[in-house]
Amino acid sequence: MAGEMGAGNTDDLILPVPPEPFGLIVGGAMRGQSADALETALRHMGLRPERVALDAADGGPPRFRLRFGAVSVLAGPATDHALDAADPDHPSTSLLAASLPGEWRGDDHCWMFVPEPTDEPATATAQPTQMRQFFKMLVLLIDLFDASHLFWSPARLWSDAAQFRAAIAEMLASGMPPVLHLVAFRRREDAGGASMGTRGLALFAGQELEARIPEGWTVADMVKRLSRLALDMMLNGPVRHGRTMRGLESGEWIDLSPSPAAGGQRSSVIVEFGRDR
Repeated sequence: MAGEMGAGNTDDLILPVPPEPFGLIVGGAMRGQSADALETALRHMGLRPERVALDAADGGPPRFRLRFGAVSVLAGPATDHALDAADPDHPSTSLLAASLPGEWRGDDHCWMFVPEPTDEPATATAQPTQMRQFFKMLVLLIDLFDASHLFWSPARLWSDAAQFRAAIAEMLASGMPPVLHLVAFRRREDAGGASMGTRGLALFAGQELEARIPEGWTVADMVKRLSRLALDMMLNGPVRHGRTMRGLESGEWIDLSPSPAAGGQRSSVIVEFGRDR
């Protein structure tokens, strides 16, 4: 799913917008460990843990503050709210080559990690750098917890933890964000026919993609094309004006029409595929 990457700071590929996301991992390696043992293990990973007080009013928030580079993250056993949001059996949840064990939710198997707002001034490079550091931290935590799966909340997407880890390593080496692990591609049916849209792209580009599925096209055909468009937006920013471009195959074209936000929804880009006649 690679695309052309422009010159400049590769940190620009990760640019979050509110609300803050969270990651959730499933791993039993640290289950049953005392708070002291957990703190020691986190410290050995270079995450500078600091214990934070529990607040019963919100159902028990994370128990540690972790720091890695410029990013600060609240961490601890996942709350019921987070577990409900990550329910793999809910129809709005997506799974990327992931099949969770039946006991995934019990016995403190799941920990959640919530980036905290920073006091540093927002700049073109500060926020992207912080998100890259957050993903680096998740890679360390996947190793520490011997995690089997990871949930990324902006996309409501479960991934195999080893595959997510490899994808982040590739991002750090090549500068290309792991689109399929950070953005969900959802097929829908309505009176107008079948369509596909993204979920989670707005975190990085401020827009989501929406496209009707041309007759005869498969889900794989659509994901292949929409993921390339999503990658371009993650690297180069949102689509500001309508435009038409050549598609993947000879004679294929793509029409992009940005649509303003309405009714509390994110701005979207309406995508139309066609062929020369």
